Amino acid sequence: MIAYLDGKLAYKDATQAIVDILGVGYEVRISLATFSKLPAEGAATKIYTYQHIKEDGQTLYGFLDPSEKALFMQLISVSGIGPGTGIVMVSSMSVGEIREAIVSGNVRAIQAIKGVGPKTAQRVILELQDKLRKDELLAKAGVDTVPLARQHNTRRAEALQALVTLGFARAAAEKQLDQIQHKHGGELSVEELIKFALKSH
Repeated sequence: MIAYLDGKLAYKDATQAIVDILGVGYEVRISLATFSKLPAEGAATKIYTYQHIKEDGQTLYGFLDPSEKALFMQLISVSGIGPGTGIVMVSSMSVGEIREAIVSGNVRAIQAIKGVGPKTAQRVILELQDKLRKDELLAKAGVDTVPLARQHNTRRAEALQALVTLGFARAAAEKQLDQIQHKHGGELSVEELIKFALKSH
């Protein structure tokens, strides 16, 4: 997995950036929030990335702010939300606005985002509300929650990617990981998630 890119910003527009690292240009899909904070073309930049691999290609999604990446990872951990919808969500509302809508159970605010229907909006709130409330309490206590969120959701994303590489259908693998995490809790390692999925296949 490519965790971040640290190089020269060769190109940017509202939906993508190209980062030049030692003469190789990495194309990254970005949110509007990241676009608005990017430096001028030619300047040094560091973009935190999520690498999405599927049968017909690979896409890098990039964020200047680690907390935006952490929220994006939480959103795409919800069944029915892929990276494309996730990037639209973090482009439509700020990190704070999305977190507030989820914590307060504001289905209408989430549903107003393009591509998010009422059932998906309800699922986002149902699955993330308690996690984000816990993050807020930890943040108030002075605990950095970004690494916690990143660690948990990166494990699931890595396990999902491995299962797809091993020949699982993505939707089936996502459903299986949901069931495994529901049954065994969210603290399983990547290896444990993959082993449980392979045993139950």
